[in-house]
Amino acid sequence: KEMKLAPAVIEQIVADEWDERIDAVSRTFLGLTVSCARCHDHKFDPISTKDYYALAGVLASSQLDERPLVSDDKVAAIKAARKSIDELEAKLKKITDQKSPEAAEIQASIETIRTATPDVTKPWAHVLREASVYVQPEGADGTKLEYRENEPRDLPVFQRGNPSNPGEIVPRRFLTVLQPDAAVRFQQGSGRRELADSMLQHSSGLIARVIVNRIWHQHVGAGLVKTPSDFGAQGDRPTHPELLEYLAYEFVAHGWDLKWLHREILLSSTYRQASSYRDDAASIDPANEFLWQMNRRRLDIEMWRDATLSATGKLDLAMGGPSQPVNEIDNVRRTIYAKIEREEMNSILRMHDFPEASSHSPKREPTTTPLQQLFVLNSDWMKQQAENLWLRLQQIESTNERIDMCYQVLYSRHVTARELEVAYEYLSISNNTETTSESNPATQELNPDSVDAKWKLYLQALLGLNEFHFVD
Repeated sequence: KEMKLAPAVIEQIVADEWDERIDAVSRTFLGLTVSCARCHDHKFDPISTKDYYALAGVLASSQLDERPLVSDDKVAAIKAARKSIDELEAKLKKITDQKSPEAAEIQASIETIRTATPDVTKPWAHVLREASVYVQPEGADGTKLEYRENEPRDLPVFQRGNPSNPGEIVPRRFLTVLQPDAAVRFQQGSGRRELADSMLQHSSGLIARVIVNRIWHQHVGAGLVKTPSDFGAQGDRPTHPELLEYLAYEFVAHGWDLKWLHREILLSSTYRQASSYRDDAASIDPANEFLWQMNRRRLDIEMWRDATLSATGKLDLAMGGPSQPVNEIDNVRRTIYAKIEREEMNSILRMHDFPEASSHSPKREPTTTPLQQLFVLNSDWMKQQAENLWLRLQQIESTNERIDMCYQVLYSRHVTARELEVAYEYLSISNNTETTSESNPATQELNPDSVDAKWKLYLQALLGLNEFHFVD
């Protein structure tokens, strides 16, 4: 692949990609900011520049790739067929008259290749392959990337982080502070497998604490360590160190069973507390660091969207399959299957505090903006959900039962007398409807002329209330 940029510029871009991966791996699993050692030894934690480039060598020897989900003996033929199809389709796009004999001939060639290689249409998966990348000059002002298959690469220390100023070459290995024996070097291919083994053998306690803290943060709203991606000297100390130690120990003892960890937290008396306010406790611990109440928290966009679809009876619980844009009106799959693009985040996800996909994010930063409420009030998606909920409720004949069903589905409680009164007032009960008790609006029927419009607006309002968005 040719690029009309100087080699020095491409070298910097490639080095930035390695740095991004080191940052993601080290902060996600180890809770350490290893990327701070790119230009100099870490100023606060015992991580040297050599440690950084020892890990960078592993990533420099591993390349992102795609491969078809078929047996190994078919991969080469399918890749060749797909390459030929891509080249033919590129030629076809350049032809103005798609009905010309030339276009017909290209289309026939494409169909011939697809018929001869039927597996070419099967799904492809993102994988890593063993290959080292080298930046080489190409001509007077160009650059090319050279991939050397099955050839691992040890990187030199880039002085002050500059790839154009290489220093001592560092063998691929784990962090010295966690595996002091510097003689232990990675020898198997890129070293990815050995890196994973080293992390679990020499830093399992640290990894367990990091994982436990992240899951605790997800359920309780705040981590036992408030800096989930920095367990180093600059990170916060745990508010409950004994609890963190207990959960980490038991997590490992139960075979790193995440289901066990979720269950242990969710069944605890701490998690099952209400978010009710108490003056006596607030005067002692206003920040709730000692967890005298549950932190009231808003549902993340994935949970809120799934809860909305579930309430309307439309949530598709099917497992697996391709991703879909989250803003498609007919997309009723769980949000975990939403299409995430690194360079251009979906507007709905960005609006609701979904983290940027282009870099590691320690935790989400919740915001409250007018755009979020405007989305609830005006978006076609919310209008569609209100309509779906109305269709679900039409199976119930009694107005009282319909309204009560709304509150049970959305808020897990029964409607109150005052809420029922407000609902009837908004839904415009006809004055001439026969009633069993004139003083009780709950026994009246709706005016059929405006029933659909009124109900849909009413249900959209219920879907937008804080009681549905927040966990108490």
